Amino acid sequence: MAKIYIYCISLITAIAIYLVNNSTMGIIMGAGAAVVISAIPFLVDFLKDKNGLSNLFAITVGIILSLIGFGAIFPLLRDLPGFAQYGLLGVLISVTSYVFYKFQQEVGFSFGSGPGKPGDIIEPIGKIVTPKILDTSIVIDGRIIDLASTGFIEGPLVVPNFVLREIQLISDSADAIKRNRGRRGLDMLNTLQKRPDLEVKISYLDYTETREVDAKLIRLAKELGGKLITNDFNLNKVAELQDISVLNINNLANALKPVVLPGEEMEVQVVKEGKDENQGIGYLDDGTMVVIENGGKMLGKRLKVNVTSVIQTNAGKMIFTKVAGKN
Repeated sequence: MAKIYIYCISLITAIAIYLVNNSTMGIIMGAGAAVVISAIPFLVDFLKDKNGLSNLFAITVGIILSLIGFGAIFPLLRDLPGFAQYGLLGVLISVTSYVFYKFQQEVGFSFGSGPGKPGDIIEPIGKIVTPKILDTSIVIDGRIIDLASTGFIEGPLVVPNFVLREIQLISDSADAIKRNRGRRGLDMLNTLQKRPDLEVKISYLDYTETREVDAKLIRLAKELGGKLITNDFNLNKVAELQDISVLNINNLANALKPVVLPGEEMEVQVVKEGKDENQGIGYLDDGTMVVIENGGKMLGKRLKVNVTSVIQTNAGKMIFTKVAGKN
């Protein structure tokens, strides 16, 4: 509605200028004033919309070409009444501006970045997608591939170059375990980049004044306005203290573990003996440990068990059960 008011004001201004100066110059001055006033909504759009400046540029080009074209054919229109000349100029500006505006929409060229935090990516429908920054531990972990493939994580996955260097150093370590973990991390990155359904970008931003990768990750997250993906407990806490959003994959895994209540029945395979006498150990599909009372002598068998209690530990959830049908 506000735009309609502005367009009305621009029209009234143009007519007033023409009535004061009833000449060719009056027509041009009136048209110019109308253009300037009418541009206000597009300037407002620029502050709110990624494509605002692009739209304004396209329409401006259309207006300029309209004025040039009108000037070229004006000698042929001298005998027409002033209101007809003005009306023809308005139609010419409207048609040419609309053609260039639609052309910009189809071609999709753009200038500048949209609103929101640094690093936000605005999709055509206007949805803001925040980049997700991977730390060293999450790359080596490897579960990020399966998680990203589910589609629950939106936006590009950003791998900082200093994280890549750290993984390369780990892969060259003299320690065999560290070396294998580093090489697995490089394999994970290679797999991530080859997935057609994932967008992976390398960030070359670095902060040479500090050597700590965690400190660099926090600074990068602030600069890009992104979220950290990690399974590092300490980095998680430090980032939260500095108001950095963190997606901890371990927290996610714990949150997705099945909820069981005492008295429920389940089926589990006994894979090993427990620490206590005649105690068996099994695991659910998600890795949750199930302690089975009186199940120590039934290795390899699948048993129906009743849940007696559930304990949450730092390592995860433990379910205590007893063999169904036994007191």
